[in-house]
Parts: sequence; C-alpha cells; structure tokens
Amino acid sequence: MLKKLSKENMGASNLGWLESRFHFSFAEYRNPKNINFGALRVLNDDIIHPQGGFAKHPHKDMEIISYVVDGEITHKDSMGNEKTLKRGEVQYMSAGTGVMHSEYNLSKTEDLRLLQIWILPPQKNMQTLYGSHRYKENERQNRLLNIVSSLKGDAKVKIHQDIEIYVSETTQEIQYSIKKDKQIYFVQIEGESLINEQVSLSAGDAMEITDENLLHVKPLGKIHFLFIELKSEF
Repeated sequence: MLKKLSKENMGASNLGWLESRFHFSFAEYRNPKNINFGALRVLNDDIIHPQGGFAKHPHKDMEIISYVVDGEITHKDSMGNEKTLKRGEVQYMSAGTGVMHSEYNLSKTEDLRLLQIWILPPQKNMQTLYGSHRYKENERQNRLLNIVSSLKGDAKVKIHQDIEIYVSETTQEIQYSIKKDKQIYFVQIEGESLINEQVSLSAGDAMEITDENLLHVKPLGKIHFLFIELKSEF
C-alpha cells in the first residue's frame, strides 16, 4: 500500500532563525494519530538560517541521524566531539544513557537544510555512540547509497536499531526489493518522482510504503530522495 503524505498537511513552525516541517508530532505540532512509523519517531525537515542553531541540550534513549541537504552543520557534544559536515554527509548519535550536544549553522550568509531523523532504540540505556561519515557525491549519483544500517549491516554509519537508510541523487530509474516483514518511509528531498508507477511526489512530500515487495522510483527530472526501511511491527 502506498500512502502519500503531502508537505502541505505536515506540521510547520517558523521561529525566525529556524523553519521546520514536522513529519510526525513534535514541539508545538501535536497529532495523536501521527506519532511514529514503526521505530521512526521523528523526521524534521529543518532550515537553519545563518548564525542560528540549537544550543546545548540533552538527549537520552534515542538514536539521532542528521542528513545534510545544503549548507554546513557544526556539532559539539559532552563526549568531546566537534565536527562540521556538508551536503550528503551524515552525523549520528545513539544517546543511550544521556548526551548533551549543540548544533549550529555558523555561516554568515548561507542557510543550512538538514533532515533530523530520530529512531527509537531496541531498548533503554544502550551504549552511547557518536560518529559521522563524509559520503562523496559520486557514491549516491544514479544509484542507491546505504548511509545507515544496524550494527549487523554494511553501512559506514551503524546504530543499534534494525533499520536501513538509503539516499540517491539520480536522473535514472531506481528499483529496490523490500525485505520480508519490512516497510519503508520515503522522503522526496528535491525534484519530483513517480512511485511504483502509481503516485507522484513533489519536493517535501513523503510516503508510507507497506505490504509491498518492490519500490520503483521514476524520476521526473533530477531528483534527490531518502528512504528508511524498518520492521513492519515494532
């Protein structure tokens, strides 16, 4: 089943320095019918304006992935990590027993756009992890790039939960065989696509894909997308 989620129907916030689109209930956007999709608890499409950012704040019992779409993000945390990442690069943090961190756009002129993805861990108080990976542009051109996996998976970025995250920038059709007992949350980051020859998505839209064996993405021009494959039951 394909369930299109139009960006116009998502939660939205504008704090001046931060513009957000909330795929699930978050902050002031409250929808009891839209809390999570399996282990996927939060997906925020954020634009942080120059010199803006999130001051130091705590997280616990959550696995957090930041995927940079445009601009640069600078991260600092209570474990002593500090890093600046650019388009297509990934930062992750499994805040098991608790972590303090901050995220800023230190540019004076350029906006930062990123997808913030929060995954519920398989259990509480798991080992705290932090890392990042500087994926290269050609790794995701006209093919799928597995950017995040479970600890048993093959991606350069690994978290505790049983998920896979893929991205692509492509002008070519992409096919992916959905694993048994898995479902997909698909995000159209840029451009327009036709999914499984049935439903079209525009930039900012999303889709829940359940009880399907195949994902077929047909670009309508150049596109940039991300999808998360996770257990159907959680």
